[in-house]
Amino acid sequence: MWQKLSRIPMVGTRVFSAAVSLKAPYFRTSLPRLRVMEPGLAVASAPKWWGVQNHIGTFHAIAACNLAEFVMGMLCEASVPATHRWVPKGMTTNYLKISKGGLTATATADLPDFAEITPESGGRNLDVRIELVDSEGTLVQDAVITCWITAKRPK
Repeated sequence: MWQKLSRIPMVGTRVFSAAVSLKAPYFRTSLPRLRVMEPGLAVASAPKWWGVQNHIGTFHAIAACNLAEFVMGMLCEASVPATHRWVPKGMTTNYLKISKGGLTATATADLPDFAEITPESGGRNLDVRIELVDSEGTLVQDAVITCWITAKRPK
């Protein structure tokens, strides 16, 4: 669906991002907009609006974590084959600077050889690295979300 919708100027990425937010409603709070989705890479942005502001008027750190989880999920959806499944199992994050304006989150990962992950071999951790930069280009937060990858059992 991403390949088709992302080709539609102006509205395609918005429609796809809205569909993801309907499937996982909590993501709506950060108003994410997916920009890039391919194996090993995903990029999304979120505007600064009153719903993500903290008490000092900047992008709330936990709202930024929400954006980080959104972009991690898009990377995993683009990267993990249909023969496998993924689930986030942990997140570490560092709050580096106060943000100015909206945020752009970039998720990257070194992908495993999925053929080596079988029902017999068990699962494997996949660390997804996320950098969040503000509208001035300053790195304000980073995170690593560890996902557990397993092979689906044949039906």
